[in-house]
Amino acid sequence: MSTHDFPQAVLFDHDGTLVDTEPLWELGKQRIVAAHGGEWTERDTQDTLGRPLATTVERLSALGVPGSLDEVYREFYGVLQAVLEENPPTFIPGVVPLLEDLERAGIPAAIVTNATSEVARYTASRAPDNLFRVIIGDQEVAQGVRPKPDPDAYLEAARRLGVAPGACVVVEDSPSGAASGVAAGITTVVVPGVQQVLPGPGIVHVADHAALTLDFLRGLAPA
Repeated sequence: MSTHDFPQAVLFDHDGTLVDTEPLWELGKQRIVAAHGGEWTERDTQDTLGRPLATTVERLSALGVPGSLDEVYREFYGVLQAVLEENPPTFIPGVVPLLEDLERAGIPAAIVTNATSEVARYTASRAPDNLFRVIIGDQEVAQGVRPKPDPDAYLEAARRLGVAPGACVVVEDSPSGAASGVAAGITTVVVPGVQQVLPGPGIVHVADHAALTLDFLRGLAPA
């Protein structure tokens, strides 16, 4: 595959990769647990970071948020919506030029996240028109798509875009997300995140989001 033909699609993680919503998620978790007399700690954050949303909901329940897991999810979703309305997320500095270059080149993109599909759709609406053609999030997980670190979510995104996994690039910032991309057989570019991603086959580290240029991604074309 020539550098001109690669990548044929770019599959982005959401939190910490496109937008810095991790602090907003943290605020939402702290707020809902505090409302029920508990405390969300740094240990809770580390235990759930990058994991499926269901893991967070289970931890919220264990910390005293009452009701069934579905009821905890609905309450948390309402709290999160309020937090996002108070603090509308914006793109991480350095990533917008890549999105604009992808749009000009006609290269489609997807958002693949373990978090909420609706928040990912909001982010997609702030990008160049018709760039993010596929969203894989909690709604797709509920329909049977296995979440990261399983490769299923990235494979499903590539399938919906009609692009072979080997012709895609994944952009990630977490160990579970990077593991998902690599397991899907997709070259995985890792930007700095809250948790360190160790070097390994199929992983390419960059110093910051500004290093994510289209020319850089084209240089990753398989021989």
